[in-house]
Amino acid sequence: MYKDFQKQLTKTLTEIEEAGLYRKERIIVSPQGTELTLEDGKKVLNFCADNYLGLSNSPELIGAVKRALDTHGYGMSSVRSVCGTTNLHKKLEDKIASFFNTEDTILYATCFDANGGVFESLLSEKDAIISDKLNNASIVDGIRLCKAVKYRYENADMSDLEAQLKKAQKQRNRLIVTDGVFSMDGNVAPLRGIMALAGKYNAMVMVDESHSAGMVGSTGRGITEFFGVMGDVEIMTGTLGKSFGGAMGGFTTGRKEIIEILRQRSRPYLFSNSIPPIVAAAGIKALDIVTTSNVLQDKLRGNTEHFIIRVTSLGFDIKPTRSAICAVMLYDARLSREFAAKLLEEGIYVSGFCYPVVPKGEARIRVQLSAAHTREQIDRAVDALEKIGRQLRAIK
Repeated sequence: MYKDFQKQLTKTLTEIEEAGLYRKERIIVSPQGTELTLEDGKKVLNFCADNYLGLSNSPELIGAVKRALDTHGYGMSSVRSVCGTTNLHKKLEDKIASFFNTEDTILYATCFDANGGVFESLLSEKDAIISDKLNNASIVDGIRLCKAVKYRYENADMSDLEAQLKKAQKQRNRLIVTDGVFSMDGNVAPLRGIMALAGKYNAMVMVDESHSAGMVGSTGRGITEFFGVMGDVEIMTGTLGKSFGGAMGGFTTGRKEIIEILRQRSRPYLFSNSIPPIVAAAGIKALDIVTTSNVLQDKLRGNTEHFIIRVTSLGFDIKPTRSAICAVMLYDARLSREFAAKLLEEGIYVSGFCYPVVPKGEARIRVQLSAAHTREQIDRAVDALEKIGRQLRAIK
């Protein structure tokens, strides 16, 4: 049968490539950082990583990993409920809870697993999930696994959220779920408005802090800090794979009873190995760094402000952002692909996005800033944007 199936797959792959949506992975031969070395030896400035605080190649995190490798070994070889856990895992869970001012935390291999394991474990067909239309794919897939009644509201639209909450009053429990920062636009969810509506319509709130933890809020504790509601959100999910070292690992943190139910029922937790002890050790060190000093958070904010001021002064349109994600809008799909390719020729590594990743007519170059970027590197990127922008007549 595979010969027939192979023809179908080949046809689909051809269609993907002809539509300009075929993803090719570039191979790097250097550590993750602001400068990368590609397989062909070319060096490029990296503006497309989630390495917001610049910790992916931190000597302090690497040192913590080396020490943990000697004391705790490489892998756990089983799930925590069968073969136990380590003191490093428990210490990291405690530190995450302390960082976000929550009651308890559970670790997962990834945040995709955290989002995949939360809804089905807590909600049934008697309940309702009200989800932002632009929530990330892991939330979408996690909701699909749950039998709860599903409602969607337009991105950050409080009027539409209220309309969906009114419809959901017939269900037993209601859970509003939103990204903290939406990764394609960089905008922050209006959490204060969401919390007000949750109170009005007797709902709970879940926030995915993956792209907001470490950089949003005065000390980088995410949008609950930004809006002054730390400790009030029932469920928060997040990742160690972005601001907190960039390796792997996810978590759910929140009310203690919720976390305990997840330990008993969450399938990605019960049937998947825990993160290696070395990743837990690096996560502990990353949280120590961002808790004891605000230097990296402040540097990131300064870098982002500098980039936005320079780029908008050239005539580029940037989506409103409260994060280190800057969507440089080009609106034309073909232009975004050509623009990204030409920037790479100039030594600037960014990604172009178009439909179906973003809505039709909203193609863009996504630029992600890091605390590790120097002003000289940022200026080089802006100069390249200006050069290519004028060549392709994206700006005058």
